Amino acid sequence: MRYLVIFFLALLGTFMIDQAIKDIFVNGYYWDSKCISLELHYNKGVAFSMLASLGEYVKWLQISLISIVLIFVFYEGYIKKFPFALGLLAGGAFGNIYDRFHHEGVVDYVAWHCGFDFAIFNYADVMIDIAIVWILIVSFIQERRLKKLEENKKLK
Repeated sequence: MRYLVIFFLALLGTFMIDQAIKDIFVNGYYWDSKCISLELHYNKGVAFSMLASLGEYVKWLQISLISIVLIFVFYEGYIKKFPFALGLLAGGAFGNIYDRFHHEGVVDYVAWHCGFDFAIFNYADVMIDIAIVWILIVSFIQERRLKKLEENKKLK
């Protein structure tokens, strides 16, 4: 049960931090430099504003996908292996979905424009990315350890 506590604390912490930062920008904060601008944008689509043409259906599509992923994660036992990373991922996902209901679009605020224009993103997006990278790296390391153990057993 410890893994559930870790999962829910990471989820809640990520969600709360995300919403607190977004509230600062919704209330008018703005900062600009040569490479980065911190300015309010509402993303009606998903990454790079894709699927914006779906309008209100985007949030229901996201809820469906997140529900399927969470059911899979719990059913297959991945929650026991990656409770913190999955909490970050779920907290970020719920933060962005909450925005769709509360602000009619995801609140984005970090705009990179040094040398090239990059997608505008937020804290929740970063936490989702960190969670995915974390899961991939840990899975890769665990897979390599298992292969080494199997090789050692064959040599004996």
